Amino acid sequence: MKKHNLSDDELDELIRRVRRAYERAKVEAGEAVGTVAAQSVGEPGTQMTMRTFHYAGVAELNVTLGLPRLIEIVDARKKISTPTMSIYFEGDLRYDEEFVRKKANKIGKSALNDVLKNFSIQYADMAVVAELDEEKILEKHLEYDDIIAKVEKTFKKVEIDNSILRFEPQKPTIRELRLLADKVRKLQISGVKNIGKVVIRKEDDEWVIHTEGSNLGAVLKEEGVDKVRTTTNDIHEIETVLGIEAARNAIIHEAKRTMEEQGLTVDIRHIMLVADMMTADGSVKSIGRHGISGEKASVLARASFEETGKHLLRASIRGEVDHLTGIIENIIIGQPIPLGTGSVSVVMKERK
Repeated sequence: MKKHNLSDDELDELIRRVRRAYERAKVEAGEAVGTVAAQSVGEPGTQMTMRTFHYAGVAELNVTLGLPRLIEIVDARKKISTPTMSIYFEGDLRYDEEFVRKKANKIGKSALNDVLKNFSIQYADMAVVAELDEEKILEKHLEYDDIIAKVEKTFKKVEIDNSILRFEPQKPTIRELRLLADKVRKLQISGVKNIGKVVIRKEDDEWVIHTEGSNLGAVLKEEGVDKVRTTTNDIHEIETVLGIEAARNAIIHEAKRTMEEQGLTVDIRHIMLVADMMTADGSVKSIGRHGISGEKASVLARASFEETGKHLLRASIRGEVDHLTGIIENIIIGQPIPLGTGSVSVVMKERK
């Protein structure tokens, strides 16, 4: 009001119009909200592409987008195909490139192979010899002592002479020697569990880390990480770390973003209804025969969706009763459905 210098009459008119818009946006009593939401999300879904694109702006990271991602969200998959995180930093640390690079090296996966100068398999002596490169260790902001400690903990037969490491296999066979050589090279010397490659990017003056793989719980414990903005696209992980309400918001956010990336706009309320249904009982459930559709109270509604014979057989064994309160079951038996005009029933009262 102050910004646009509105008079009292203009303010009253504005409030009246906002109220009218709000009343018009309300759902009519007896409206088939579930069916409309299903159509509103399903129809744009048919226009999505099936390709996996690169992450917007980060060429090195692959991320599932479009229809496969939408299916992943509503299926509430435990293992998603391309988990990824965006890690933000607090206060002035977000502008400190040195600090962010140090953190990236700590979070991202580094193998022993990344810090070696020379590596050789000596068949005559039955040994694997590796030489550490101090420059590479400094470059990656790693500690020499930590690497040595990791090596000693993992390998029993190892001799350490400054930066030269000499490994011997348990049994003196060529196969064992080659397996040992692979194990030495692949030994993980730094990084958070389940996180692979990391990419550092500058976004609006601040430094952000994007990761391949996800471990929200461990990353939030790192110092300097912004606990509010740091996020992952793994909904089950969000549920475990931050709770069911956060998971509900994540479903809404991920579904909306997936649609918008394809240039499709769906009213947020439809997506919110889907997210509410998936999280209503305190855990993230899929939409399908293993989740919401398979747990409906009505036998006929369950049978009409999938595995008809199985549902009818189980219901008959248990002696279940269908009270015909929903829509599907009334359509099946040819009665008016309890929606719209059908949701009103007249009761006659006898005159005495």
